[in-house]
Amino acid sequence: MELSIVNLKNENTGTLILDPRIFELALNKGLIHEVVVMQQACLRQGTASTKTKGFVRGGGKKPWKQKGTGRARAGSIRSPLWRGGGTIFGPTPRDYSYSMPKKKVRLALCIMLAEKAREGELKILKDWEGIDSKTKTFSKILDQLNLLDTTLVVNEMENENLIRSSANISRVTVTRPEGLNVLDLVSHKNLVVTPGSLTKIVEVWGK
Repeated sequence: MELSIVNLKNENTGTLILDPRIFELALNKGLIHEVVVMQQACLRQGTASTKTKGFVRGGGKKPWKQKGTGRARAGSIRSPLWRGGGTIFGPTPRDYSYSMPKKKVRLALCIMLAEKAREGELKILKDWEGIDSKTKTFSKILDQLNLLDTTLVVNEMENENLIRSSANISRVTVTRPEGLNVLDLVSHKNLVVTPGSLTKIVEVWGK
């Protein structure tokens, strides 16, 4: 597969042949779903917490004697049956994260890269040279590149101007090749890479 390389004005400056080991992989929706669910689980806070009767303040003294009052027996004013009492089987803090084999995660990421290329959602940008830190400038570049939907930008080097200019645009995420993941690829319509970052992606994830 061969894609055009464009500059910031969306003018063709050359072509790039994509690595067939990655960009000719067939779509596997089941694997993609499996990895996305795993990543979403790892992002869950798991901080929901309730108090059982043992953790609610008070209730140490028996409200009334066991027999002879005509009332139902009670051992604590913090019983789950009472107003202000503890909670039965309520949520407690827990860790939802789990892991998957690295080979499966790598394969899922490579499949998503191939799918982006097939769907015409992969754009190869020559470089980000000349970009300033203004949001207005970056917004204009997005319009020129026809990137009107959610966009994931992968740059091999840390570019302070790129990070600053895109920070206030909620539909744009900037990351490094090492930080690329399946969830980001699924949740962003467009993928923008430079030839250098694409080489690094293949090097890191195409093992």
